[in-house]
Amino acid sequence: MMLNENYTLSNDVAVPRMGLGTWFIDDDSVAEAVRAAVEIGYRNIDTAQAYGNERGVGEGIRTSGVAREDLFVSTKLAAEVKSYDEATASIDESLATMGLDYIDLMLIHSPQPWDDFRGGDYADGNREAWRALEDAYKAGKLRSIGVSNFEQKDLENLLEGSTVTPHVNQLLVHVGNTPFELLDFCESHGILVEAYSPIAHGEILKDSNVAAMAEKYGVTVPQLCIRYTLQLGTVPVPKTANPAHMRSNAEVDFEISDEDMDTLRGVHFRDYGENSVFPVYAGN
Repeated sequence: MMLNENYTLSNDVAVPRMGLGTWFIDDDSVAEAVRAAVEIGYRNIDTAQAYGNERGVGEGIRTSGVAREDLFVSTKLAAEVKSYDEATASIDESLATMGLDYIDLMLIHSPQPWDDFRGGDYADGNREAWRALEDAYKAGKLRSIGVSNFEQKDLENLLEGSTVTPHVNQLLVHVGNTPFELLDFCESHGILVEAYSPIAHGEILKDSNVAAMAEKYGVTVPQLCIRYTLQLGTVPVPKTANPAHMRSNAEVDFEISDEDMDTLRGVHFRDYGENSVFPVYAGN
C-alpha cells in the first residue's frame, strides 16, 4: 500500500511517499481529521502557520494512538517572515502551538509575502529566514528543512550561502501544471519535491479528457492525478477532511503507462475558477 512506502531525503530522513494536506480545515475540526487519517494509515501530515490550525494538528498527532516517531509532521513559516529573529521566534511558536518536541519538516512558505507573490526582491530576507531554519535544524528542533513555491532563482539564492541544501521544495504540481525544468533542477540538487493540490484544487474534475483516461484505468480522476504525481517522483499532499476521500486517495497502487504519462505531461490546465483569488492559483 502506498501509505507504507517512503522516500529518503538527502539527510537520510525517511518521508512517507504520500501526505495529508490540511489547508482550509478549521482548527477545531482538524484534530479529528488527523486522527482519522492516521487510523487509515497516513503517516505524513502537512500544515502551516498560515492555515491557522497548527494547534489542532498537534492535538491530532498527540492523540492519534501512534508513536510520535512513526509520524512525519510538516509546517511552514508564514510567507511574511523574512528576518532571522522573526523566523527563530516563529519556529519556537509553532513548536509550542503544536505541543511537539520537534517538527519533522519546516518550510519557508513562499519566497515573497502573499500580498506581493512573484513580486519584489526578498533575497536577503529569504537568506535570513533560511539561516534561522538551519540553526533550528542543527539544534534538533527540526529534522529537515525546506521551502515552498520557490522557483530556480529563489533556490539558487539560498544555495549560494547556505550550509544546508533544502531537503524539500513543495510546489503546485498536477496534471495540467507540471514545471518540468524546476523538477529537474530540484532533482539535480537532491531536493525532493512535494506536490500540493495534486487534483488542481478540485478543478481538474471538470476536464473530460482526464476523466476519460481515469475511466480507462478504472479509477477516479483524483486517483489518476495522485498517481501521476507519484510517477513524477514527487510526494503528493492531497487535502481532505473526509475519511472516505482519504481512503480513496491512497488507493493508487496501479501503474500509468509510459504513453499515457506522456499524454498527461502534455495537458495544459490552469483554470482554477473562483480559487484564482489565491496567489498560488493566480497564474503568476
